[in-house]
Amino acid sequence: MSTHIGARPGEIASTVLMPGDPLRAKWIAETYLDDAKLYNEVRGMYGYTGTWRGEPVSVQGSGMGQPSLAIYANELFDEYDVQTVIRVGSCGALTPKLALRDLVIASGACTDSSMNRIAFEGLDYAPVADFGLLRAAYDASQATAAEGPSVHVGLIFSSDSFYAARPELTQRMVDYGVLAVEMEASALYTLAAKYDRRALAICTVSDHIVTGEQTSSQEREKTFGDMVEIALTAAFAQG
Repeated sequence: MSTHIGARPGEIASTVLMPGDPLRAKWIAETYLDDAKLYNEVRGMYGYTGTWRGEPVSVQGSGMGQPSLAIYANELFDEYDVQTVIRVGSCGALTPKLALRDLVIASGACTDSSMNRIAFEGLDYAPVADFGLLRAAYDASQATAAEGPSVHVGLIFSSDSFYAARPELTQRMVDYGVLAVEMEASALYTLAAKYDRRALAICTVSDHIVTGEQTSSQEREKTFGDMVEIALTAAFAQG
């Protein structure tokens, strides 16, 4: 057991899907994994391990925001020797190029968080995805492109604030190519680099900052399914 995860050694797989919402972790485990077993419910942050097409997979909730995700990612990498973490979450579209239910595969993550500036003593570290995972996720998305949502690869913005005090500043990020906003990927990519592990964030557009549109709970469930299938396929892609 670690400080925040109640699993015993060997109960967490080498590959972990990480949604923010612990109830979505439960839904993923029950929907996609065979023989899923609960290994963690400390603080209500559910974690499950099962198999997908015979491969061991865990699903661990991270909570909202980079400080919360950093707790779980640190412990998974450091104390449970997890090798691959794929964030499967939601994001808000920042540009008309994106539509509701589109998927964003984050090649890199900008942020307004001070976490990296403290760690790198004022330098601006650039957290990026594992290229092998990114390429495999994109390939998996294109294999079902005719039936699935549109997929975009590019930068996202990991904000420390859900209700930003200066939302107009986000437009500067958009002017430099940022596609969407979420709250966790920058910390995940940085920690994966620290531990020499693989990480990727795949996010579904659940709301549109430009148009004000939002998805319904039924629509989110369907599109989250597309995202989870792409993540699982990418995690076990050969080559």
